[in-house]
Amino acid sequence: FELLGAILSFVVFVKDYPVIDAIGISLFHSVAAFNNSGFDILGNYQNLIPYRDNVMLNLVTCGLIIFGGIGFLVIRELFVTRFRWKKLSMHSKVVISMSAVLIVVGTVLIKFTEDVTWLGAFFHSVSARTAGFSTYPLGTFSAPGLLVLTALMFIGASPGSTGGGIKTSTFFVILQGIKSAATNRPETAFHYSIPKTAFRKAATIAILAFMVVATGTYLMTVMEPDITMLDALFEVTSAFGTVGLSTGITPDLSIGSKLLSIFVMYIGRLGPLTVATLWYFTGDARISYAEGNIAIG
Repeated sequence: FELLGAILSFVVFVKDYPVIDAIGISLFHSVAAFNNSGFDILGNYQNLIPYRDNVMLNLVTCGLIIFGGIGFLVIRELFVTRFRWKKLSMHSKVVISMSAVLIVVGTVLIKFTEDVTWLGAFFHSVSARTAGFSTYPLGTFSAPGLLVLTALMFIGASPGSTGGGIKTSTFFVILQGIKSAATNRPETAFHYSIPKTAFRKAATIAILAFMVVATGTYLMTVMEPDITMLDALFEVTSAFGTVGLSTGITPDLSIGSKLLSIFVMYIGRLGPLTVATLWYFTGDARISYAEGNIAIG
């Protein structure tokens, strides 16, 4: 994937850079895109803004991001089944369908709120889910547009992938759990029953992730009183999802805020549930308590 992406990217970059430089930029860009790191090698914080109208580079970059974000198990299964939908596992169907829905919904919402092309809206919908590339300056985005990107960054990529976030499957299970509670029907998807423990784990991950983002946003607004809460929320969510997008405030952050971002990135990369269980060690329970009643909702 990375080699093919580098070759296709080279066709674009060689028009603007010497051959040797174009080869290096193409390799770096392809690896950064597939691994959802989003490092900018062009300099001056311009990211891919000079190439916002280059259809080929936009689509190649999006393709690398998508395949890197769906996970290696899904990629393997796609090739083993020869891209036949009926033979895919439940996990692969969930990942592919949720990724497609998020991309489409994100594209429409971004186009609706921002003065960008459809290509630009599609690119940012794909990139926001942990890749970190941009073809428009995010500092000019409206509040609704930034909220859309924040939601996409929070959800992130898929399990076993190169991306971060709470993961698409987690979000899917939460939606199915809510649907099941509202309709009083079993949790099912694609003619499979969703494991009973899945919703509890998904809800735990989402709540812990929300707590990390909320706490990080609060601390950053305390340390950076001159920035808006939306910019702080965007910055912290970007760090948690290991995305790398910013509204432009990153270079001006204090050392404390940068250390906070690093810490949040670390939690986001390991996963909040993993971090939460690091200190939890216990033996067999010696006491069994009677079940009590508690009102919910």
